[in-house]
Amino acid sequence: MRPRKIPLRKCVACQEMKAKKELIRVVRTPEESVLIDLTGKKAGRGAYLCGKVACFKLAKKSRALDRALKQTVGMEIYDQLEQDFIAVEDTFNANKDEIDDEDEA
Repeated sequence: MRPRKIPLRKCVACQEMKAKKELIRVVRTPEESVLIDLTGKKAGRGAYLCGKVACFKLAKKSRALDRALKQTVGMEIYDQLEQDFIAVEDTFNANKDEIDDEDEA
């Protein structure tokens, strides 16, 4: 039996290819709002970031989310996303550790 193919995505800030589950998705919904999607299933155009605050700051500085989401993202939205990113970082890392444990079993 062949091993399952793991979907890869690229972080828009550091340009590293990683497994989809190791990245945090930022989505532009059809209603034009920009938010963090931990499930990876919300409708809309998505961009992926590593689970590190440094990557988020690099994306903010280079305005990588503007290009990836094909929409101008205002600084107030970046500031709100940064607060949300810091809040979900611990949850995301805990979930990632659980997934890693399941894969090893």
